[in-house]
Parts: sequence; structure tokens; C-alpha cells
Amino acid sequence: MRKINGFEIDPMNVTFEPLAGSTIINILKLLAQNKFKIDLIGFPRILYSIVLSLTMSPMRFYENFKFDKIINETKIDKPPIFILGHWRTGTTYLHNLISQDKQFGFPSTYHTVTPTLFLTFEKFIKPIVISSLPEKRPQDDVDLGADFPNEEEYALGALSPYSFYNGWIFPKNMEYYNNFVDLKNLSNNTINNFKKIYLYYLKKLTYFYDGKQLIIKNPSNTSRIKFLLELFPDAKFINIIRNPYHVFLSMKRNIEKEMVLYTIQKPPKWECFEKSMVDMYKRMFTKYFNEKKLIKKGNFIDIKYENFISNPFNEIERVYSELNLKNFNKNKEIFMNYIKSQSKIKTQKYEIDEKTKNKIYNYFKFTIDKWQYDI
Repeated sequence: MRKINGFEIDPMNVTFEPLAGSTIINILKLLAQNKFKIDLIGFPRILYSIVLSLTMSPMRFYENFKFDKIINETKIDKPPIFILGHWRTGTTYLHNLISQDKQFGFPSTYHTVTPTLFLTFEKFIKPIVISSLPEKRPQDDVDLGADFPNEEEYALGALSPYSFYNGWIFPKNMEYYNNFVDLKNLSNNTINNFKKIYLYYLKKLTYFYDGKQLIIKNPSNTSRIKFLLELFPDAKFINIIRNPYHVFLSMKRNIEKEMVLYTIQKPPKWECFEKSMVDMYKRMFTKYFNEKKLIKKGNFIDIKYENFISNPFNEIERVYSELNLKNFNKNKEIFMNYIKSQSKIKTQKYEIDEKTKNKIYNYFKFTIDKWQYDI
């Protein structure tokens, strides 16, 4: 274990590295994009990722050869439901809860870390994924498993250099990768390539689930509403908001616990991450507020994290009602059992001094005032 700029990093902890599920071509693209700047702490992780990627390359070639044409011809007849909300706002719990309804398909952890292999080689690859995962997420007390719902942003990072999380792998270049959250400061060619890759992946999931409607959770999508509507004009959206004071503190912990498992470069000091995090928050919600009005009436619902956590059953019933989703009564008992199973999860508690409180208010004044939150 090494302490670098206040972050505790174990260079030999390699199995949580997102690049391990990436294609070798994508790894090389990312390395070239970052001028092959790998620090000493990153060599075990990049070596692990390259070896694993090369080992799986023949299987990728076979899956692409067998399914590429089928996937490209797959129609997404049922527009997806997108769960929006900044990181650390309860999007995972909401995603896990709705995904108990078997009328929906969703990207699982296995689908997101091995997006090029999940149609043909599950028997061989899934045990590797399972063995690489801890029982709990690094940043909280939430269960982690290969079959649990996950965010497709990881799949995008494994398929392309177009993912927010690449900024945690290459933190010296994180400002560039932040652009893939709100799709700003990017060329038209890059956005078009991103669109093709994103649509291809959702088609692959649709094929895997035999045409089921997809329920997609990805915080980055909060500022991609216009982009998503260009692909799916009738898509439905659930946005979850949380007290910005709590989001700031929880996101800080998230970066401290999770980024250190991804990075192959020495992380900069926390102040750099804080600046980047605050800037991304402002960019995300500025674009969100501008674009949410593009969503068709009846296809959008806002929920508050605090209401959802205190009474998840009532809130999920409201989601089904306002978005006109079927089968709520059929799944009542399933939802209640899942909610009961989550009741023992321990939530993190934080202390905050007046100086930090004032700092966060100055950062997030526009949402704190708009949503009428206090500490």
C-alpha cells in the first residue's frame, strides 16, 4: 500500500481495473491518447489488463464474427427507461429495485465489464469476473455481483475511449474525459462514433434479452437527454435528486475508495479532484435543466432520494403510475421482499463544519436553492 497525495493505493490490487475487460485495440487507443504516460503504480494493472485482453481476443473475434450482423439488424422496439441522477444519489438502489420486474432487461456487471463476450463465452469468462469482484462495493455497503444491474458507462469505456471513467484511469487527463458526460467540447465525428457504439451496445443487450424493454442507469446520462432522445424519441426518464451537501461528501468518499482501484497514474491532490467534481456537477445540471423540457409529457418523473429511501415502495408505485408502466400489482410482493432485504444496509455518516458547509453552498447554490435543501 502506498500513500500518494493523500490517496491510499495498492498497486498490486489489479482485478478491479476496468481496462481488464477492454479490447486490446481500445487499450492501445487510450494509451496513445494519454501519450503512454503510466506511472510505476500503474504497471501491474496495465500489464494485467493487456494480458487478459490479449487472451480473450480470439473469443472476441469469434463473437463479433458470429453476431455482428445480427446485432446491427436488431430493432429496439420498446424505448428504454433511463434512470438519471448524479453519482451517489440512490440510482443504484432504484435500478436494482425496478430490475426485480422481469419484464425489463438491464446491463449487468458481467455485461458491462465484458461487453464483447457475453453472448457466447459466459461459461469461461464469468467465473473470472466473479472472482475479481468483492462482496461489497468499495465505496459503501451495497452488494456487488456479476448478475446485478450496473451502469453501461463501464461498457462504453471497454468498447471505446469515450467514457467518463477513463478519467479515473488516467486522472492527469480527467478534464478531457469529463466532456463525455455532457458531450461538450467534442468534434461531431467523435459524437457520431460515440452514438454508434452506444446504440450497438443497447442493441446487443436487446438481442440478449429477446426484445425486452431495457432499464438503464447511468449518472452520465443526466446531461445527455437530447442525445438520448435523438436515439429514442419516446424514451422514459426517472430523475432522482439528493441533498447536494450530502452528494458532495459522498462523492468525495467515492473517489477516495474507487478511483484508487482504477488509476494507472499517480492521482493529483484532492483539490484537483474537487475542482473537477464541482465543475462536472455544474455542467451536468446546467445541461439537464436546459434539456429536460425536451422530454414528452408523461415520459418523465422526478423523485427525491430522501423520500425514496424513507419509503421506497410508495415511490416505486408512483414511478409506475406516472410513467404508465404495467405489472406493478403483479410485482408488489417481489418489490416488498427486495426492499426488506436491503433494510440492513449501513449508510455512511458524515460530520461537517461551518467552513465546509459554506464552501459546498457556494459550489452548489443553484441546486440547493432550487430544490430547497439545507444541511
